[in-house]
Amino acid sequence: MKQVASAHENVTIDYPIILWMAIIHLAALPALWSFSWSNLGLTVFMYFITGCLGITMTYHRLLTHRSFKVPKWLEYIFTTCGALALQGSPLEWVAHHRMHHAGSDTDIDPHNASRGFFFSHMGWLFFYVPGYDDKKQLRRFARDIAADPYYRFLERIDVQILLQVALGLVLLAIGGWEYVVWGVSFRIVAVYHCTWLVNSAAHIWGYTNYDVSDSSKNNWLVALLTWGEGWHNNHHAHGSVAEAGHKWWELDITMNVIRLLKLLGLATDIKSFRDLPREENAVASASGTAAEFLANKRDI
Repeated sequence: MKQVASAHENVTIDYPIILWMAIIHLAALPALWSFSWSNLGLTVFMYFITGCLGITMTYHRLLTHRSFKVPKWLEYIFTTCGALALQGSPLEWVAHHRMHHAGSDTDIDPHNASRGFFFSHMGWLFFYVPGYDDKKQLRRFARDIAADPYYRFLERIDVQILLQVALGLVLLAIGGWEYVVWGVSFRIVAVYHCTWLVNSAAHIWGYTNYDVSDSSKNNWLVALLTWGEGWHNNHHAHGSVAEAGHKWWELDITMNVIRLLKLLGLATDIKSFRDLPREENAVASASGTAAEFLANKRDI
């Protein structure tokens, strides 16, 4: 396939990203000598807002897989929470994750786990690969996101930075510089590495409930750290459903939040694992090969 063959052509080192990673990790270091329960509580709260509501529930299960619906105004609020995680714009995140599902552990996958732990964890971020990062390619995999004016607004780097600055100023006014360190820089680094563990650790260690064509595993520790995302083998078997945990003991906090939204009348059209035909509950349902995905140019 031409798309696969050219995926690694004209690759360049992304120096701005490398610089940013160095800066944000250094900015998180003061947290090591400024611990307090108040600071930790703030981090956990902001981690939930940006990591669970923003990334796991909205960027992933709502925008990428469309496994449920909420009113558009609420979708925008939750997406803004995701933007505060500084993991890229909705377009970048959604497109890259759809590429991951289109050809997991292959050259179509931006964070191909077959290239090793460090690469799938964070090394893939250090390169600009036109086959993954070109705007035309991103829009090809996420046309629905690219068509939305608010999501195009969130593509702007200045907007993403201003959102973070605004949050930092609020935290500075409430609790001083320690709140800025714990609620911004330390929290961003924590959400980064926990999210990345889904791409790395959950493709190496764990167990499987389904026979899938990639290395995805169910990892209980990653699931705890990422609000349920660590049940990765389940998700790769049935990517379109809202639940990641399929066994009664596979805790999925994000799904519980979605159920709460349903009780409040705010979440509808929830695609549930329990609604799948019995035969699809027993084995992984085929969503088409990567070749079919690219040939049909469809979103997933």
